Amino acid sequence: MTIAEWCVFGTLMLSLLTIVSVKWAGIRGFDNSKPRDPDFYDDPIRARALGAHQNGIEAFPFFAFAVLLAEFRVGPLRLIDELAVLFLIVRIAYVFTYIGNRPTLRSILWSIGFAINIAIFFLPAIRGYLTS
Repeated sequence: MTIAEWCVFGTLMLSLLTIVSVKWAGIRGFDNSKPRDPDFYDDPIRARALGAHQNGIEAFPFFAFAVLLAEFRVGPLRLIDELAVLFLIVRIAYVFTYIGNRPTLRSILWSIGFAINIAIFFLPAIRGYLTS
């Protein structure tokens, strides 16, 4: 497996850990028979963790598709790997800024992550213009 493919897995795990950690921390208030109970998410930190989790689920398909497309279309593997690692780092920072209630920085990180996805997606199209 490539580094980028491990980053796809890491991004998926990040979105799961974002919500699981909040549920574990609030074990006394969390009822697994009602996992989507809105009352559990009345706490601001839990609500932001849920938002970060949901955004992770939303961001994951494009990232995974961009990585796989770039690899299948023989994009520059080293650059794909580097951008995928950068995306994962940005997503980790995004989760912390989301839970930490830093909306401006969170939006900046989201934009950077989206730009990284666009770059990965178009790497096969521009590979002829890149130096080896």
